[in-house]
Parts: sequence; structure tokens; C-alpha cells
Amino acid sequence: MLITLLFVALLAFYVAWNLGANDVANAMGTSVGSKAVTLKQALIIAGVLEFTGAVLFGHEVTETLATKIANPALFATTPQLFVTGMVTVLISCGVWLQIATSRGLPVSSSHAVVGAIAGFSWVALGVGAIDWASIGLISIGWVLTPLISGAIAALFYSQIKHWILDQPNQVVQLQEWIPWLSTALLGVFGVIVLPSLTEPLTNFVIELGFTIPAYDIPLLTGAIAAVGLTIISWRQLADKGEKGEIFPNPVERLFARFQLLSACFVAFAHGSNDVGNAIAPLAAIVYINRTGSVPTDGLTIPLWILILGGAGIVGGLAVWGKKVIATIGENIIALQPSSGFCAELATATTILIASRLGLPVSTSHALVGGVVGIGLVQNIKSIKFQTLKGIAAAWLITIPVSALLSAAIFSIARILFH
Repeated sequence: MLITLLFVALLAFYVAWNLGANDVANAMGTSVGSKAVTLKQALIIAGVLEFTGAVLFGHEVTETLATKIANPALFATTPQLFVTGMVTVLISCGVWLQIATSRGLPVSSSHAVVGAIAGFSWVALGVGAIDWASIGLISIGWVLTPLISGAIAALFYSQIKHWILDQPNQVVQLQEWIPWLSTALLGVFGVIVLPSLTEPLTNFVIELGFTIPAYDIPLLTGAIAAVGLTIISWRQLADKGEKGEIFPNPVERLFARFQLLSACFVAFAHGSNDVGNAIAPLAAIVYINRTGSVPTDGLTIPLWILILGGAGIVGGLAVWGKKVIATIGENIIALQPSSGFCAELATATTILIASRLGLPVSTSHALVGGVVGIGLVQNIKSIKFQTLKGIAAAWLITIPVSALLSAAIFSIARILFH
């Protein structure tokens, strides 16, 4: 059993590695493409924040994925079959993500996991074992995510273009807009990140005997941060900038700083959300090994599993992430910090709306939609449709390919080991 666990832990690390190379590259692609950060800086920032997000807040999504997609109750009498299934999920996801990454195609790791779980469930227990409602919701999300994100990005960018970039005195206009931009940035990302970040402080205040609504401290923190960001940004805008800087234009220079901040939030939120795709099967197997039964709910995730997932994500991003970063950042449209910032803000807004509606969505889909939305506002001829064709084809086949891979590997494994 120890050898099995070691093998599964290695597989989970392999999936996390591919996840880092593909998905995290999405988060940083627009920042690198717009020259807001260098590739090296992006790798360091994303590495630190993805790892922190994964270790501190990765357990919730992991618990959901391990217990909700394939109906665990159906495997109650055959836990070993469930273990074999989860191993095949890891292999098929890792392989598909690696193929997509080698071609520089941004695909959704969540969709790969769902497809793989559906594939092995079908072979193990028949069509009835698959949660078709989940698959249906994901298919709807597949179409809606890029459309919504594109529309939001186009709206944001057209406003910034009209009120700031196309005005004769850009700097004066930007000064007036800084408080609104700061509030938008910290509002959208604050709702995603702040409630979980400020939870220990909220609990501490409640323990002291104060009864406060759950969202008071996150709101207060966000408000203070927005005021602070506004004051700092006004000061930076007044600076003349250093000689030989990439952005001699003070407006784009300030947007580059805003974009860097939004990229940090994207990386943190992604680490806490998507690490589950890599480590949920491992967590389920460790649970079965410890208890002899299939987890149905209340799965506790050991810290070493979260660390393993976080380390894999960081390694994959550093070694293999460059291709997908280039696709998102340079091969769809040419980005400046102002347009890159709008794409990231639109992505975060879309993911936030989807989370509230309970739709499983993909960061890659939202980000590509956002970049295309900006291209439509700038000039439709600037969009490289050849790149988009490849991306759309990869999106379409992610669920079927991972399902077929998983079904095939599971069939072989069942013949060999059962």
C-alpha cells in the first residue's frame, strides 16, 4: 500500500506540475504580454502566491472534487475500484494537460478532471454513475464564460479608452479616475480573496465577545486598501519616472502597476481554487487507505498533500509555463498595460459572477474571452484568428479526450489488477 501511495503522490505532483505549466500561465500571460512584468518576475510572483493560496485555502475545492462528481455512495462496497478510478483520473488529466501545454494551448484543468471522472465512472458502473447535470452545466459555462468575459472587458476598455486614453490630457483624466479604478480593482478581487484572508481576524473579534456581521471586516479592509491604493497611485502619477523605463507614458506606467496587482490576485485565487484538480484524487485515496471506506463528505485534507500540490504548480510554471504565457500574452492581440488590466479585471468579474451562480467555469476561457473583447474594441483586424481556432478546438475536445483516456486506462487497469 505504501508503494501505491508513493506512486499516487508522484502522479498528483505530475498533474499539479502540468496545471502550473498551463493554467497559471493563463493568470500571468496578459501581464507578461503587456510588459507590466518580465517573465522572470511573473514566475516568482505567481510561484509565491499560487503556493500560498494552495496551502492556505486549497482544501475546500479539493473536498468538493473528491466527493461530489462521481457519486461515492455507488462505490461504497468497492473502495479499491474507486482508488483505481482516481489513479486513472490523475494519469489522463496529466497527459492531456501536458499535450496541450506542449502546443501552447490554454485548456481548462477543471474540465479535464470532470471528463476523466466521468470516463472511469461510465466504465466502472455504467452511464447512470455520471452526474449528467454537472456535465450539462459545464457545457453551458463553456459557451457563456468567454462571451460574458469578452463583453465585460470590452465595456471596461471602451470606457477607459474614451475617458482617459483618447483625451488630450490623459494624466489629468487618469487622476480623476484613479479612485474609481482602485475601488473596481479591490472590489472585484476583494470579494474573491478578502473573506478567506480576513477570516482569522473575524473569528478573533467574535471570540473577544463582539457580535459583528461576517462581511464587516473584509469590507473595512477593502475600503482602507482602496483609499491607500488611490493615494499611492496619485503620488506615483506625479513622479516623472526614471530614464530608460519601458513605459515613458505615465498613464501606461500606472496601469502596469495596477495590472501587476491584479495578476497577484489572480494567482492567489487560482492557487486556492485549482490546486484541488491535482490533489483531490490523492486526498480521496489517502482517506480510503486510512479508513477502508470511500469518502462521502467531511474529508480532511492533510497539509502535506496541499504542500505537494502547491510545489508541483510552482515547478511546472517555472519550467514549462513559457509557451502558454506567449499564446495568451502575445499571440491573440498585442497588449498594453491598460488593455491587459481590463482583460484581467473582466476575468475576475466573470469568475466571481459564475461562483455566485454555482457555475463551474474556467479561468482560461474567461481570460481568452477578455483578450478577444479588447481586440474587438481596438480593431477586429488586430485579432489573430488562427491562434483562436487552435484554442477553441482544444477547449472543445478537453472533456471527451480526457473521458476517453480515462475510460481506456481504467479498463486496462481493471483487467490487470482486479
